[in-house]
Amino acid sequence: MVYYDIIGDVHGRVTKLRALLNELGYRQDESGVYRNPDRTAVFVGDLIDRGDDQLEVLQLVKPMVDSGSAQIVMGNHEFNAICWATKHPETGMPLREHSDRNKNQHKEFVKLTPEDQAYYVEWFKTLPLWLDLGDIRVIHACWHEASMKVVRRITGSNQLSTVEHFAEANTPGTDLNRAIEVLLKGPEISLVKHGMAPYWDFESKKERKDARIRWWDHDAATLPALAELRAAKLENEDDYPVYEPRAVDAEHRDYVYKDRTPLFYGHYWREWESQRDEWTTYTACVDFSGGSGIMVAYRWSGEPQIQWENYVPHDPQIVARTPSDETV
Repeated sequence: MVYYDIIGDVHGRVTKLRALLNELGYRQDESGVYRNPDRTAVFVGDLIDRGDDQLEVLQLVKPMVDSGSAQIVMGNHEFNAICWATKHPETGMPLREHSDRNKNQHKEFVKLTPEDQAYYVEWFKTLPLWLDLGDIRVIHACWHEASMKVVRRITGSNQLSTVEHFAEANTPGTDLNRAIEVLLKGPEISLVKHGMAPYWDFESKKERKDARIRWWDHDAATLPALAELRAAKLENEDDYPVYEPRAVDAEHRDYVYKDRTPLFYGHYWREWESQRDEWTTYTACVDFSGGSGIMVAYRWSGEPQIQWENYVPHDPQIVARTPSDETV
């Protein structure tokens, strides 16, 4: 059996990544590639943007993947970088608009030389959208069989392999776009359509009428339990209202992961101390805000269910608190 270390979103932070790999027992071989003789690393995507060490991260991770000491899935930031750098086959315009907002998201990655950007974008294009490794599964944002079926139907695999695929995946309203939005960014549900108040996003200074679906919570079946509303506030900073359970349609319940194969994902910027939302019996988020917080891996050694104590932070001085005996 192969044992895996599933590593959360890196976002250009090479010092934290090296510290985490060291904590996991990975060492550089004679060619400089990080290896563990007994284990394989798996990256959940989002290697780039935000941090200062874009090139160093890519120079570390790609050789690991090329040599077989690691595997990786595409994150939404890799997908966005591809679309930023790729022109539409018909219009000749960039697939992703070069707006100020998008430019700000990619500002660290585009500091690389044009040659380095092009080199790594070509590598990004080869990354799978998900990995089913038999004993475990890995995806960036949401494991959803119906969306994966769409990708397989259109591309014949778990990858986007042509310019046309990326163009369609970046075109709102297409089947492939809807699938990619779910797999790489996660599904959402309308709050207002279910008689609930919008909440205020203080970072973007926008009202949010939709909430992310808590697809990892196998018990979630109604609102508000199905909606990701942790610490949600109204624009006046009042706490978000408490609502009685209300039914949602089967389409939204379909996103909830019910399988018993351990599944690992990133994307959701969890907080290390609020661990009760970070794992369930068969799902584990490994994104603990590695850019501004801590970088984390889950060390999987064959266990059939997720165990909190198998999370490993990049800083050995950080000690995981033991959660209650109640399974989330």
